[in-house]
This record gives sequence, C-alpha cells and structure tokens, in this order.
Amino acid sequence: MTISTAIPQVDISRFRGSDEERAAFLADLRHAAHDVGFFYVVGHEVHASVTEGVLDAARAFFALPLEERLAIDNLSSPQFRGYTRVGYEHTNGRPDRRDQLDIGVERAALELGPEDPAYLRLVGPNQWPATFPALKDAVLAWQAEADRVSREVLRALAAALAQPDGYFDRWFDEEAHSHLKVIRYPGRGDSPDDQGVGAHKDYGFLALLLQDDFGGLQVETLEGEWLDAPPVPGAFVVNLGEVLEIATRGYLRATVHRVVSPPGQVDRYSIPYFLGPRLDSVIEEIPLPAELAAQARGIDKDPSNPLLTDYGANTLKGWLRAHPKVAERWWSDVLEGEESAR
Repeated sequence: MTISTAIPQVDISRFRGSDEERAAFLADLRHAAHDVGFFYVVGHEVHASVTEGVLDAARAFFALPLEERLAIDNLSSPQFRGYTRVGYEHTNGRPDRRDQLDIGVERAALELGPEDPAYLRLVGPNQWPATFPALKDAVLAWQAEADRVSREVLRALAAALAQPDGYFDRWFDEEAHSHLKVIRYPGRGDSPDDQGVGAHKDYGFLALLLQDDFGGLQVETLEGEWLDAPPVPGAFVVNLGEVLEIATRGYLRATVHRVVSPPGQVDRYSIPYFLGPRLDSVIEEIPLPAELAAQARGIDKDPSNPLLTDYGANTLKGWLRAHPKVAERWWSDVLEGEESAR
C-alpha cells in the first residue's frame, strides 16, 4: 500500500549502490534534509520481526498495572530513566498527554568531583520492569537496529554535504550518548486538550521513529503550516536535530514537530530513537561547499531555547525542562546555579 504524503521518502539502499545511483540518492537526500528536515527512510533492512516485537512489547508494558510501572518510576533515576506518568513530561511548559519508558545506553554512574561538568551525571543505568523481562530483549533488539540505521543515515548526510562518509564518526565511539523512548499516547476522549507532545525541536543529531498504525505526528513547514506525517508501512520517519542545524549554520533544519493526541479511546504507540554523540562533544561548523553555504539560513534565534554548541550542556538543558519533578529531586544544585546566573 502506498500512502500519499508531502514528506519525502528516501531509499537508503541507494547509498550502497553504484556511483551514479549514489549521486542521485544524495541529491534527493539533500532536498529532503534542507527543504523539509523530515523524511521517511526505506531500504533499511530492519526485519519486521524486530519492529513488530518491540511494538507488541510496548503494548504489553503499558497494559501492566500502574503500580508495576511505577516500580521503575523515573523519579527514582537521576539519569531521567524509567517510567514517566501521563502529564509528568512537559513541552514548552505544558504537560504532555503521554506516558513512556526512557532507555539510554547501559552504563554505571560515574564517580564525579565538583569540577566535573554536571552533564556527566546523565551517564548511568536503566530501569527495567522485573515483572516483564521480555521487554528488555525486545527494546534492545530495536535499539541495536535503530542505531545501525541512524548511523548509516548520518553517514549519508555527511556525503550529501560533500564530506567524507565517516566525517561524524569521531563523536560516536563507545561513549556516544543515544537514547530511546517507548511511548503511549492515550486517547483523549472528549478532552479539548490534544497536546500529545507540544511543538519542539530535538537536540541531538537525528531521530529515527517507529510508529504504529495510528497517525498524529505533524511537521511544521518553513511557512508555518503543519503537515501530517502518517505511518507508512515498512518506513521509519527521520527528523534532524539541533546539532546538525548548528553545524551547518542552518543549511540543515532541526524541524519543529508535535504529536496530536488520538481521538476517542484509541491509544497510539511510537518508539523514537535519538542518535546522540559523546556528551563532551563540542559542535563544530562543517566546511560546506560554497553553493551549499550560500543556502544556509542561519541558526534559529529563539530566546526561549538557546542552542548550545556544548552537546552535554544542550542535552542537560532539554532534560531539566522536560522533567521538572526529576530535576527538582536530583538536580536542585544545577537549577539554583541557573537561577543565580540570571
């Protein structure tokens, strides 16, 4: 089945093709990344058993009794890992109508001193439900495939910007700081509030999204209109983050997007993977060819969301804003420091 959408679709397998096919693919990718900032990716070779398995596991997790989900409440995690109740994550200061499980790279918390940057406290372990051990296997299988596809898309983006394929590889060693969310958007019933997730940009390199069969994702165009990004069978949605906007002086777009809550009693499930580099990465400007640099729009100047070149600081800013209760419990010293600096 083919679904008509204004959002471009790219076949990443063409990146592995002949020189002629690869060149045509890179032109298509440049259009999608520069003009829209959102696109569908196919040709990724992720087996349906992986995506179906993690979506089935997500539905089963959210069907657990609330007390079993709250056994891994993210309020217990300084790293913002674990289960978040509906309304406990905020976008633009308003609660989102979703609950979710946040999973990062599994590492032990670091032993840090007062001179170490605060963002290193984001390194740490995940929380998994003891009553549903199958969830971990399903999520980690998706995490591995999502990371593989995301890195291939990033290598293709580097080539599309006239850089070596491995231009970004130095930031993606064993300490790269990626994460994913397993999300449920409950049906809003008769409520007029349809903010599943409010309008925002992602702060990493890119996000790779697995959706179920229900729509709700929307993308803002340069003209300020909203485009639907409906589920396309066999395709993942890719959107670019603030890191690439900073590095390209706005040639690539960190596109504003949102999720509208499903109507009635329908629940929507999605599992985005956010590709992030080492936390100590400092984002450097990419030496674009003159013809691409001339098309750069500049970095967005939103005073409510300053874009920081220090990736760890930019990431921590996002978590503190999105999860005020976790921030108050574990990061009060950082919040006080920000307040005194104003």
